[in-house]
Amino acid sequence: MNLPDMKEAKKRGENHTKYVRQENLVSKAFLGKRYFIRTYGCQMNVHDSEEICACVENLGFIKTEDMQEADLVILNTCAIRENAHDKVFGYLGRLKHLKREKPDLMIAIGGCMPQQEDVTEEICKHHPYVDLVFGTHNIHDLGRLLLEKKRKQEVDVYSIEGDVYENVLYKRDSHITAWVNTMYGCDKFCTYCIVPYTRGRQRSRKMEDILLEVEDLVKQGYQEVTLLGQNVNAYGKDLEVPVSFATLLEKVSKTGISRVRFVTSHPWDFTDEMIDIIAKYDNIMPYIHLPLQSGSSRILKLMGRRYTKEEYLSLFQKMKERISGVAITTDIIVGFPGETESDFEETLDVVNTCQFDGAYTFIFSPRAGTPASKMKDETDLSIKEERLHRLNELVNHYSLQNNQAYLGKKVPVLVQGVSEKDPNKIYGYTDTMKLVNFSASKEMIGRIIPVLITDAKSFSLDGEIVSD
Repeated sequence: MNLPDMKEAKKRGENHTKYVRQENLVSKAFLGKRYFIRTYGCQMNVHDSEEICACVENLGFIKTEDMQEADLVILNTCAIRENAHDKVFGYLGRLKHLKREKPDLMIAIGGCMPQQEDVTEEICKHHPYVDLVFGTHNIHDLGRLLLEKKRKQEVDVYSIEGDVYENVLYKRDSHITAWVNTMYGCDKFCTYCIVPYTRGRQRSRKMEDILLEVEDLVKQGYQEVTLLGQNVNAYGKDLEVPVSFATLLEKVSKTGISRVRFVTSHPWDFTDEMIDIIAKYDNIMPYIHLPLQSGSSRILKLMGRRYTKEEYLSLFQKMKERISGVAITTDIIVGFPGETESDFEETLDVVNTCQFDGAYTFIFSPRAGTPASKMKDETDLSIKEERLHRLNELVNHYSLQNNQAYLGKKVPVLVQGVSEKDPNKIYGYTDTMKLVNFSASKEMIGRIIPVLITDAKSFSLDGEIVSD
C-alpha cells in the first residue's frame, strides 16, 4: 500500500496567531450519534481532549462513557513512555473486534503518537480498520476532517508546527477548575524527551489572548485556572516582544480568579522574579512542580538539563525560604543510560535533602529519534527496578511525613466532587495541592471551605468541616 506522507504546516519562523471562525458544522450524518474518547498522557493531552470533544460535539455527536455503544471512538495518545505506546496498540486490538461487530464504527487516533512518522506508518500498515489519523498541530480542524473524510483511511498529520490558533472551542471537564494553555511545544531538547519532536518548537500565545480566556472563566464562575506549558516558565521568550512568565502570572492573578496554578516548570527558566510574584499574591498557590530527573550532575549533563545538582538545590532552597508554606513535587528518572550506583545515590541524596511532597518516578524509557535512545545502556532491568523500589520507598516516606504535618490544622479546600472510593464523601484540594476527603453535603462542591485535617496518609488527607 502507498503510505501517506506527513504534511508540513509551516516553516519554522513563520508562526503567527490565527483566530478561528467558529461555524455550526452539525451534520445529519452525525446528529445524535455517540462518541467515546480515551486520553493518555499529561495534562496537555487532557486539555487537548477537551478541544477534541468540542469539535466532535459541534458535528452533532453525543458523548458516551460506554465504548460498546459508540459510533466514533477517539484515542488521544501519548508518546512519552513505551508503556503508553503499548497500551494504545493493545487497545486497538479491542477496537478491531468491536469494528467486526459494528462495521460502521469510526476509529480515530490523535495526539503525540501519530507525530512519529514510524508510528503513523505502523498504524496504516497493521491497523487498516483505523479511519482517521491526526496529530497535535491540527486538532482545531478535526470537525472538518471528519465531515469531509473521503478515503477509507484518512491521514492528516503535520510534521512541522504551524500557527497558534485562538478562539477554539473547549468542552471543559469541570465547571470549577480549568486548564489554560500558555504555549505549545518546547525548545529545551532534553536528550530523553520526545516532546519537541511530537509537539514542535515553542510557540507562545499572546498574553492578551490568555488574559481574555481567564477573564471569561472568571465570569463563568470558575474558581481555579492552571496555566499549562511543556515548559511553562519559558513562556513569552519567542514572542515578537518578549514577555516573562512572571509578568503573565501577575496579570492572571489580578483577573479576580480565586486560585492560580501552573505546570510544568524547568529549573533552568525559574527566575527570582517568578519566586517573588508567587510569594506576593495570595491567589497564586504555593505549590510548585519542579522536575529534578536526576541528582547526579554527570547524568543531568547527559540528559541535557542545563543545571547541576548544586544549582537545583540552591533554587529549591530559595523557594522554601521565600514562599511561605510552599509544597514542591518533582519528576525523577531511574536508570538513564550510564547511571551508576554512585549516580543513583546522588539522586537519593537530593531526595533526602529536599524531602519532596511527592514525586513521579519512572524507569528510563528510550524513545526512537531522541539522542538518549542511541546511548549505550548496560544496566540490567532488574537493577533499575530495584533502584526504583528504593527511590519510591524514600519518596513515600517523605510524602507521608509532609502530610502528617497537616494533622490538627485548618486548611482551605476547594471542593471538586464526590469521592470515587466513597460516595458518601466529597473531595477537594488544599492550596498546596493535597487531596482531602471528608463528609459534607454535595452543595459544598465548587466552594472553598475550611477543613480540619484529622488523618494523614501518603497520598491523601482526611478531614472534617469546621467553621471559619
